[in-house]
Amino acid sequence: MLIPCYPAYMIIKLSYAFRSLRINFNVTMLDLQCEYATVDIVDALGTNSMNVTKNVEKWQLDAAGRRMIFQGRNREQKAIHHEEHHQDINELHKNGIHAVEIDQASFDNFLSNHPYVFINFFAPWCIWCQRLEPTWETMAEELERINEEEMNLDVDIAKVDCVLNRNLCGSQRIQAFPTLRFFKDAKQYGIDYKQDRTVTAMLEFLKQKVELEKTMEDWHPRRKQRMLEIREHPGCMVSGHVLVNRVPGNFHLEARSLHHNLNAAMTNLSHVVNHLSFGTPLDTSMLRKISKYSQFQSISPLDGGVFMSDTFHQAHHHYSKVVSTYFEVGGMMTKAHDVVGYQMLAQSQVMHYDEMDVPEAKFSYDLSPMAVVVIHKGRRWYDFVTSVCAIIGGTFTVVGLIDAALYKIIKGGKQL
Repeated sequence: MLIPCYPAYMIIKLSYAFRSLRINFNVTMLDLQCEYATVDIVDALGTNSMNVTKNVEKWQLDAAGRRMIFQGRNREQKAIHHEEHHQDINELHKNGIHAVEIDQASFDNFLSNHPYVFINFFAPWCIWCQRLEPTWETMAEELERINEEEMNLDVDIAKVDCVLNRNLCGSQRIQAFPTLRFFKDAKQYGIDYKQDRTVTAMLEFLKQKVELEKTMEDWHPRRKQRMLEIREHPGCMVSGHVLVNRVPGNFHLEARSLHHNLNAAMTNLSHVVNHLSFGTPLDTSMLRKISKYSQFQSISPLDGGVFMSDTFHQAHHHYSKVVSTYFEVGGMMTKAHDVVGYQMLAQSQVMHYDEMDVPEAKFSYDLSPMAVVVIHKGRRWYDFVTSVCAIIGGTFTVVGLIDAALYKIIKGGKQL
């Protein structure tokens, strides 16, 4: 059987100076809400793009890691309005403290004795918490007036200092300050409050909660149970692509918010790299053609990697050496042309952070100034046909010579 030979060889040449490079990524953050997940780009030319949203989409995940709620594409973080004019907190406390401060020792007992509780988990050093404090106290005082004069909402307002009650806030998984959480019958009820931080908006939120509870009394038990089980699982899939300069740099996923201070003690950057590659994605037919090259296997070495952070104040950093690779692709009847791919040599390591620093999942890259050309050198169809004909002709010639020699030998033997 005749098998055509296709030797492959490589040529090293200078890399073409394209203006920018595309990075394709799909990363699942296992313990970070989409609201706080941001993509930043930094490079050696001084580029420092924060919270990149163009061509980036986010999906909130459920406990099983399935995509549950689409959080938007090219979406900026939502703006939150605050009260602009309020009395000093000391002035508000002259007629008594209306927002009760509770600690770890009294937390469970307080929730058990009050059917509805709206709690502000804060840190004294948090600038957003400082801004919210007089609003929170005013809202608690106004709620007491509504309960006496208009309608009894039966909601108690409380607050927890997470600096003094670190273990309590850790058990409640408080990732950012302030976190405003509604409790019913000593259990979290619904997702955290993320709307405007004004007295009017928060009171309207509480009224809707209580009215919904009254409406649910007529619901089927199964529907009511589904409503009570709604939770905001802290998992987010961040995917898309970014365009970067062709110089050493990095893009990283970090927890950040425009209206919160992140709790560094509870920021967990464990993640799964579903996909990471460089360059314009190839279509299915082209992928099939170049998959025969061994060099193609180094296109996405991090895909499928699971990078868990066992403790807080640490995160995985990934380093990739990227080499431009030109695969020569062509058929028997078509002209060969180059397909550009990017080989990666990747390694990862765990980096440790100071207690007050928020960790980040960093993907650093360095582009080689050289490029590799991979040529699959084959023979044209007419060369192959000519070779086959030559082999067949040669075979007939050899057989003829052997036949003639045998004929003479046999004939000579008979004559003797």
